[in-house]
Amino acid sequence: MNWDDVRSLARRTSEGQPFTLTDETRAILRRAAPQVAIPPGEAERALQQVPSAVALLDEVASRIRVGSRRLSRAIVDSANRQDAGDMDGARQPFLDVLAVEVVPHYRAIAQTHLDALDDP
Repeated sequence: MNWDDVRSLARRTSEGQPFTLTDETRAILRRAAPQVAIPPGEAERALQQVPSAVALLDEVASRIRVGSRRLSRAIVDSANRQDAGDMDGARQPFLDVLAVEVVPHYRAIAQTHLDALDDP
C-alpha cells in the first residue's frame, strides 16, 4: 500500500499546479481508488474528464488522510485507556473507527488492534 503518488499529486494540485489527465495520473488513481473503497467503475467514469478526475483525486486523498488520522487517534486513545486500566474503554476507539471507516486497510488495522485487546 503505497499512497505517496496520491499524496504528491494532491499536494501539487492543492498548491495550484495544473492537473493534467495523463496515463500516469490515470494509473495512480485507478490503482488507489479501490484501495480506498471507491469502485473501479466509479473511478473509470471520473477519469473521463479533468474536473471529475480532480474530484476523484480529492476524494482518494481525503480518505487516506482522514482515515489515517482517525486510526492514529484511536490507537493513542486506546493506549491511554489501557494505561488507566480501562480495558473495556480501550476497545471503544477501535469500535468507533470500524463504525465509520471505509478504507479496507485502515479497517483491517483497527480490527487487528481490537482483536489483540480481546486476547487474554
